[in-house]
Amino acid sequence: MAVPEVDKKMLGELEAMGFPRPRATRALHYSGNASLGAAIDWIVDHENDADIDEMPLVTVDISIGSPEPFYFTEGMKIKAQELRDRARKKKEEEEKKLEREREKERIQSGKQLIEAKRSLEENERKRNIEFRKAEKEEEKRARERIRWKLKQDKLERRVNLGLPPGQLEGEKRTPAVRIEQNPFPVRSVAKSERMRECLRSLRRNHKDDDARVRQAFQTLLIYVGNVARNPNEEKFRKIRLSNPLFFDRVGSLIGGIEFLELCGFETTEGGEFLYLPDNKVDMATLNSAASELKSALTNPFFGLL
Repeated sequence: MAVPEVDKKMLGELEAMGFPRPRATRALHYSGNASLGAAIDWIVDHENDADIDEMPLVTVDISIGSPEPFYFTEGMKIKAQELRDRARKKKEEEEKKLEREREKERIQSGKQLIEAKRSLEENERKRNIEFRKAEKEEEKRARERIRWKLKQDKLERRVNLGLPPGQLEGEKRTPAVRIEQNPFPVRSVAKSERMRECLRSLRRNHKDDDARVRQAFQTLLIYVGNVARNPNEEKFRKIRLSNPLFFDRVGSLIGGIEFLELCGFETTEGGEFLYLPDNKVDMATLNSAASELKSALTNPFFGLL
C-alpha cells in the first residue's frame, strides 16, 4: 500500500488554504484530481468523515498530471474559509464540553471529600462522647471502690479494738451497699486513645509512603491477633528486634514499637527481644488494639484530617 500520487501544485494550494496534507491528499485523490474546486467540494461533503484526516493508501501508484491550468475563484476561497471556521468552532465546542466535564468531576470530588471529612468529624465527636462517658463510669467505680475500702478499714479497726463487727460510735446507720464485681474487664479508654494517637503519628510521620504505612498496620494486626488467639504460646509473645522483616515493616517506623508497648510488650534486659509476659496478657487491651488497627486500615483519611 502506498500514498496515491496527486497533483502537487493543487496539493500545495490546498495546504496554503489551511487544509492538512492528509485531508488535501484524500480530497484530490477521491475527486480524481479534476480541479481545485472539485477537491474543495469533496471536503465540504465529507468533513464529518471519521477518517478525513487519515492519509489514503492505494495498491498502485497513479501518476496524475494537471489536465489544464486552474485558478482560485472567490467561491473556493469562501468555502475554504467556511471550512476552517467550522473546524475551529467545532474544536472550541469540544474543548468547552471537556472543560465542563472536568469541572463537574472536580465539584463531585470536592463534595465527596467534604462528606468524608464531615463523617470523620461526626465519628470523632461520637468517640469523644463515648470517651467522656467511659471516664465518668470509671470515676464512679473508683469512688465505689474507695467507699468499700473505707468501710473495710472501719471494720478492721473495730476488730483490732476488740469490738464486735457493727456500727461505730457516732456513725449513722446506713443500709449496707453491695458492690458487685464486674465479670467483664473494662477496657482502658485512655489507653485506647493513646493507641489511636500512636497510629495517627505513625501515619503522619510517613504520609508520603502509604504502602509502607498500610504494611506496618497489617503486620501489627498479625502480631496482636496471634497473641489474642494463642495467649499461652510463648513464640507469639516474643519478637526478635533484629529480625529483618520486623525491622523493615515495624521497627524502623516511628511509633511501631511504641504501639506494641501499649499492648503490653516489654523490651528485655539485653534489648534483644520485645516480650509480653503471660501474666500481663490483657485480652481487653489486645481487642482494643485490633479494633484501632482495623479502623486505621479501612479509613482512607485516617491520620490525614
